[in-house]
Amino acid sequence: MKHDFLWGGAVAAHQLEGAWATDGKGVSTADVLTVGGVGKRRRITAGVRPDEYYPHHDAIDFYHHYKDDLALMAEMGFKAFRTSINWTRIFPTGVEDTPNEQGLKFYDNLFDTCLKYGMEPVITLSHFEIPYYLVEHFGGFRSKEVSQYFVHFAKTVIERYQYKVKYWLTFNEINNQSGFEDLSCFTNSGLVFEEGDNRAQITYQAVINECIASAEVVAFAHALNPGLKMGCMLACVPLYPSTCRPEDLLLAQRANKQRTYFYGDLFVHGVIPEYMVKEWEATGISVEISERERAILKSGTVDFISLSYYMSFTISTTEQSKSHQVMPGIYLVNNPYIQASDWGWPIDPQGLRYVLNELYDRYQKPLFIVENGFGAKDVVEGGKIHDPYRIDYLRQHIESMKQAIEIDGVDIMGYLVWGCIDLVSFGTGEMDKRYGMIYVDRDNRGQGSLKRLKKDSFDWYTKVIATNGEDLSEVHQ
Repeated sequence: MKHDFLWGGAVAAHQLEGAWATDGKGVSTADVLTVGGVGKRRRITAGVRPDEYYPHHDAIDFYHHYKDDLALMAEMGFKAFRTSINWTRIFPTGVEDTPNEQGLKFYDNLFDTCLKYGMEPVITLSHFEIPYYLVEHFGGFRSKEVSQYFVHFAKTVIERYQYKVKYWLTFNEINNQSGFEDLSCFTNSGLVFEEGDNRAQITYQAVINECIASAEVVAFAHALNPGLKMGCMLACVPLYPSTCRPEDLLLAQRANKQRTYFYGDLFVHGVIPEYMVKEWEATGISVEISERERAILKSGTVDFISLSYYMSFTISTTEQSKSHQVMPGIYLVNNPYIQASDWGWPIDPQGLRYVLNELYDRYQKPLFIVENGFGAKDVVEGGKIHDPYRIDYLRQHIESMKQAIEIDGVDIMGYLVWGCIDLVSFGTGEMDKRYGMIYVDRDNRGQGSLKRLKKDSFDWYTKVIATNGEDLSEVHQ
């Protein structure tokens, strides 16, 4: 491993900060999401309702505990800490000309604390925290006006923190919305669909608007300070063909392009790839983009690709036992060679090596793993949390990453464990789906003391970082 490899952890502002209406903060898209669970979908409410429970409102109150929490992360030896700047702390509705100084000061203090401990802040500009006002009044990123409000926000914070933050990501997991689902499209782009809407048309227009805005921000940052490193962020969920039937192989190739590489091509090459132009022609999609916007897209390509990796899926052109149709002619099928978590997420460490090779071969850009982790139910016994399942998951994925580096020659900048401290799970809104190496006493209904406890994985990851990934053996308690 390189001596400057960035070991650390990752979170998102809305999943841990709390203080949802403190110091001038406005309402974000995260603030209108209810709690869900296994088999229970989260709901999007029309504004904040007094009769609903919103887990993001208080979360783990990192807003008031960040100094102690960062001290624990420094104890693990973190070289980097990824979080986001909550847009509505800076511009409460998104349309203000002047930023909220209280919000800016909070992040000044947060980044100063990171730097005191030698931790590089890795900052996401849009991580599912769009001002709700922009959803209500403009329809989210379907509007090019919202793109310009994002650019104003991004330029404001990049200029403010350019000497404190080196690594920036524009949009988090932008390809999550490739399935045109309600929750993903709402949180990624602020889209709310009505009956009869052409979801694909609306979503692709929002994606193009976002990528143009991202390119404008990247070009601005490069001109402002050449030392800044600007990246995109992709959710990498490889789709395997279920058989070696040519139809399944071609289906997987096409699906991976549409769900992942299309977005990477936009960020890295700055053009709409021809295969998607053909797809749009075949399905009647017409995206509005001017020649000026095409030039902006081309002028602001990224320096590196960051990614999340949790799982893989297997798909087929034919219906099988226990299969699930995700799109016309595409069936999600069981992969008999891998296990799954309690939440049904397939566990596939070798899939990480696979996607790292695929991305690096395609783009020849440095890669940065900014999310990888294991959500599980943890039990406190005598003030201790033994989590060998998490250690095993992380160890296998780090081993896979090392193989990509040492055997395959992939250039990887760093590895950040997702949810290094317990936080609100995005997918379900639960606290009981825990990812952290630091336990937080908080339950699914917001009850608990907020006390922090170290899990066994805390000591294990401390050793991993101290040995630069050489010692992955278990820690015996």
